[in-house]
Amino acid sequence: MSPIRLLVLGAVRLHGRAHGYQVRNDLEYWGANEWSHAKPGSIYHALKQLAKQELLLAHDVAPSTAGGPPRTEYELTPAGEKEFMQLLRHSLTAIDEKPDVLTAGVGFLVELPRAEALALLRQRVAALEEWRAEVTKHWTPEGSTPEEWGHIGEIMKLWVHTADSGAAWARDLIARLESGLYVMADEGERDLTGLTADSAQAADS
Repeated sequence: MSPIRLLVLGAVRLHGRAHGYQVRNDLEYWGANEWSHAKPGSIYHALKQLAKQELLLAHDVAPSTAGGPPRTEYELTPAGEKEFMQLLRHSLTAIDEKPDVLTAGVGFLVELPRAEALALLRQRVAALEEWRAEVTKHWTPEGSTPEEWGHIGEIMKLWVHTADSGAAWARDLIARLESGLYVMADEGERDLTGLTADSAQAADS
């Protein structure tokens, strides 16, 4: 999965209605242009494609004061809301995706109810533990060690380390969520200051 759909849907969702420049500003503010393929061209392309797929509803608003063409604002449709939630759940549980997918999902973690976020993270831990067990089972038959495989054994060490560190990170986040950290989707109104480029600029002014 490419994280661009999740990122764009999530950015629009935060605003309720947003135009392409706002979405681009938010994603750049989050640094998504550095850790994902969320470049200006892909952002605007994603907006148009999501609208074509009826996941976003496009609104033409008044032309700019400079006399430019009408600006298009987007909002999620019910199908877009469903898609956003499906992508978010997938990003938090799939262990075979690239790191940018998980990174995008963590950015929208608070859009989930606390109990669901905890359940998804526990599912991730279980999947990582299962994968680690499979790696060690197939790569260390009959008591052999990675060293006996020569430098190829470093692959197994890398995979085991990746599974262990990923599970440790998830368990740590689970503990913080269990302690009540963050205001989740089912816990009332949240302060969005700092979550969007617009709010950050307003706070600085």
